[in-house]
Amino acid sequence: MTLKKTLTIAGSDASGGAGTHADLKTFQEYGTYGIQALTCIATMDPDHGWRHSVYTLPIDVLKEQLKTAISTGIDAVKTGMLPNEEVIQVAAEGIQQSGTNNVVIDPVMVCKGEDEVLNPGNVDAMIQYLLPLALVTTPNLFEAGQLAGMKTPKNIEEMKEAAEKIHALGAKNVVIKGGRSLGTEKAIDLFFDGDKFYALETDPIETNYNHGAGCTFAASITANLANGLSIQEAVVASKEFVAAAIQHGWRLNQYVGPVMHGAKNVFGAPKVTIKEI
Repeated sequence: MTLKKTLTIAGSDASGGAGTHADLKTFQEYGTYGIQALTCIATMDPDHGWRHSVYTLPIDVLKEQLKTAISTGIDAVKTGMLPNEEVIQVAAEGIQQSGTNNVVIDPVMVCKGEDEVLNPGNVDAMIQYLLPLALVTTPNLFEAGQLAGMKTPKNIEEMKEAAEKIHALGAKNVVIKGGRSLGTEKAIDLFFDGDKFYALETDPIETNYNHGAGCTFAASITANLANGLSIQEAVVASKEFVAAAIQHGWRLNQYVGPVMHGAKNVFGAPKVTIKEI
């Protein structure tokens, strides 16, 4: 048996719920062989309200990890937390060297629970080095606004505007994660393939146990692409996967609750509808 090889270039979450931990758990659920290249380590201090700290690994260590990973033959790759411009550039070089077109860019700009951008220069670096490589990018509303050079979208029309601008920067497909933040009856994400807009809708899930949801969604798309799905099939299946993971999220401690990565395969998934808008 030969497994598809999926690479995540991202940070380690010391709590185990997000970053490469979420990615590798997701890859495993899809039967792909997960490989990680760590960019940084994020820790959370329980003595100070779960305050986040990010420790960037030496750039030479990242380069050597990528050299090892790429030598195995990568079928799909995703990015996550890239803490500075140099790391972003090295990640982009690694993606190009891998030779795969199955590239998922998750433009992580803040740690969940924090409101300070990791590095203001990262946005320009992502636009320059990563978006032109992206088969799909998966920003949340804040990240979409940053990439598009506009205010954070507040409704579907503004999400469409942001998606068009991000597509013009080089990303072939754009998924903007709106979820419950739009205040609509359904939880809605927007998918733009460069030609048509689609709404991905589920019933809203009332929970705060959603740590790692964004990483899990992007990792699911990555695995689905490695396994041969079309981009639209990969996005819809991943919406189902992460909706189930959120629905069965659980309490890790008084500060955080991660999603359950194996939920879809154990319990099934909530209904997801896709419609052109």
